[in-house]
Amino acid sequence: MRHVLSALVQNQPGVLAHVSGMLASRGFNIDSLAVGETEDPVLSRMTFVVHGDDTVLEQVRKQLDKIVTIVRVDDISSENYVERDLMLIKVQANSAQRTEIALLVEMFRGRVVDVSAVDIMIEISGTESKIVAFIEMMRPFGILELARTGRIALVRGRPMSKEAQ
Repeated sequence: MRHVLSALVQNQPGVLAHVSGMLASRGFNIDSLAVGETEDPVLSRMTFVVHGDDTVLEQVRKQLDKIVTIVRVDDISSENYVERDLMLIKVQANSAQRTEIALLVEMFRGRVVDVSAVDIMIEISGTESKIVAFIEMMRPFGILELARTGRIALVRGRPMSKEAQ
């Protein structure tokens, strides 16, 4: 089962190590991980995607809740949420291929962010399936480099307060 976990954590050194260590000790491989400051500079949001059994993951979530630097952990997989991934991809592109690549970039609502004599760099964001589909479209041109942020996600609608739970 695929789980998207969202954790609000204190913006302090060592929190990421605690969380990744807890998941690793339970045999979970982190498929995707993104960490960034929130609207409150003392808090960061960690979004990670893992695959695993529901009951075991619930135990891990409860153990993560006990770590002092973690404010809150939610498995948002069953919620109505918006999920995005950001990618930079550098593709071989001679002058004859640039028009075809530019059309594909436009179709995927990406944008060209750098061009050289032999390659083109593209920025694209969207769902994991959109990113994967774009990568497959670029393979025939020759992918030189690729970097992805990992998934970020927020539950739709007004966030629940801690007291409402």
